[in-house]
Amino acid sequence: MRSHTSIAATALMLLGVRAAVSTESDEAALTDPTAQCTAYSYAPVAAALAQFPPIWTPVSAMVSTSDPGYVKFLSINASIPNIAPKGVLGVPDEKITDGYNPADPDCWWTVTQCVTPKVSGVKGDIAAAPEPRTLGYGFDDGPNCSHNAFYDYLVEKNQKATMFYIGSNVLDWPLQAQRAVADGHEICVHSWSHRSMTAFTNEQAFGELWYTMQAIKLVTGVTPTCWRPPLGDVDDRIRYIAQQMGLENVLWKYNSNDWEVGSNNVTTTTVQGNYDALIAAVGAGTFDTTGAIMLTHELNNYTMQTAVDNYPKLAAAFDHIVPVGVSLNKTQPYVETNYTQPSFAAYNAARVSGASPSGSSSGSAAAASGSGSKSTSGSTAGSNQGTSAGVALRVSSLTLGLVVLGAALAL
Repeated sequence: MRSHTSIAATALMLLGVRAAVSTESDEAALTDPTAQCTAYSYAPVAAALAQFPPIWTPVSAMVSTSDPGYVKFLSINASIPNIAPKGVLGVPDEKITDGYNPADPDCWWTVTQCVTPKVSGVKGDIAAAPEPRTLGYGFDDGPNCSHNAFYDYLVEKNQKATMFYIGSNVLDWPLQAQRAVADGHEICVHSWSHRSMTAFTNEQAFGELWYTMQAIKLVTGVTPTCWRPPLGDVDDRIRYIAQQMGLENVLWKYNSNDWEVGSNNVTTTTVQGNYDALIAAVGAGTFDTTGAIMLTHELNNYTMQTAVDNYPKLAAAFDHIVPVGVSLNKTQPYVETNYTQPSFAAYNAARVSGASPSGSSSGSAAAASGSGSKSTSGSTAGSNQGTSAGVALRVSSLTLGLVVLGAALAL
């Protein structure tokens, strides 16, 4: 038996797949980015893959007409605002953008940064933390397979954040997604394939949100009630669809542009200048009445390290740094009522006292506890697939590094 196990383990190593698949707590303990970003199998995901679109493929239609999501879509489709898609299958049509009516009838954020809908009954966007001198802290594009050093830093600083997760990433890296709940962060939806939402049909846009919500529920046990459109691309049609799914739209007014380094003339100096401008605005009194939300990412080593480097300066400038939901006093961040997060006052009181400002959970709805403890009950078998970049941060004794991982092979 021992020799068979050894042969199997060797074969898995050659395939780039971990022989021993860890629990969330074991995954969170890994410090080597290559190990973190080596593909692994997770039984619940493997068993449910047929219920989802292909990972990283834009949703072209609901997977099945018997899907509960399809029934939900049919129930709202007739009431969706009659606004035409602004592209095809998530790819914008530049002619539509260039010829768009300057009166902005659709409240199209991409063109006008409109956050107050023109269609009656559609809720406005959250683009700033309502509490004064407060930063609504969050990161897009996770879970990054090698985010442990970054998340460890947040633990060290007793800091919670809002994590906007891509559905395909969640199924690629389920244990990493579980860590967000285990550490007490707030999870929001960031679409299935990270394409322009206004360039989808009604059904496709619904699917991009629906399957991300289902992926997060499958992996973590919680169903988000917030989302952020990739690139901020949203209009009243997409707002309405998301609203009917119970999702609040979270945007921003300040942009770090951290994701854009190396393109469109954006450099690391540009990004640091954006951070510095936000910090200077605090000192100038810009946020004395209403706080801020800044767009930042856990996309790669650079974006996470830049967040770490700037955190002390942000903490010194703002009176409070909190998850977006906490800034809204949103104490029930998920559909599941057995999980709560603290109010704004309770969160800050806990930080002042040195206690963890995590939420609380009861029962078994969450795969990872909201109290900050790591789950060890996850079953790990099956298959997982996808690609990601492995990274290591300059945090504590960890060494800065960048490991580009090839395609993750499925069992």
